[in-house]
Amino acid sequence: MKKIALSWSGGKDSLMALLALEAQPDIEICALVTTVTDPQQRISMHGVHESLLDAQAAALELPLVKCRLPAAADNNAYRENFAAGLTPLITAGMTGLAFGDLFLEDVREFREAQMRDLGLEALFPIWDTPTDTLANAFIALKQNAVLCCIDSTQLSPDFVGREYDTKLLRALPDTVDPCGENGEFHTFAYASPRFGQSISFNTGEIHIAAERFHFLDLI
Repeated sequence: MKKIALSWSGGKDSLMALLALEAQPDIEICALVTTVTDPQQRISMHGVHESLLDAQAAALELPLVKCRLPAAADNNAYRENFAAGLTPLITAGMTGLAFGDLFLEDVREFREAQMRDLGLEALFPIWDTPTDTLANAFIALKQNAVLCCIDSTQLSPDFVGREYDTKLLRALPDTVDPCGENGEFHTFAYASPRFGQSISFNTGEIHIAAERFHFLDLI
């Protein structure tokens, strides 16, 4: 058995990557790994508070490792803090880290280079899956997610907070990837047969960062 951790964003693609990994009999998932930006205590890029991240890990019954980043961390800070967070897992026998990326070659190359430096294998269990296929599979499995962040240069702010369902997929502009792989939107997964229980939350205010990213505060 290969001991593999999963880079976990809290969104639908991470959940689909988890299911794909668990279908492989030679892999043991030893932990979820998430970057959390301080002092906000929120999942980097997604803006979801780490209390909901903790609830996801508890629902999945998997250990959670948080790699803490300072606000506005550059790539060097990201590499250093991410490597520091992975060190205990490597010491405990982890041999690779899996990612939920789909088709962005530059992102994959960055991750592969980072893993090589740490002596780890980089795995991409849902790579090259057509994004419309993956989107519909997520919904068909009776899983639920909500759009927690949108990039208003690519998608209307009206979409933030909407349920990720077939109605939303039909409403997306042709220029927007069904899985938001180009950064058009990010999601928070709150229900799945894989979860021990659904994650309850309320919606708060919408915050705007860098005059383009609209974040829905999930409470």
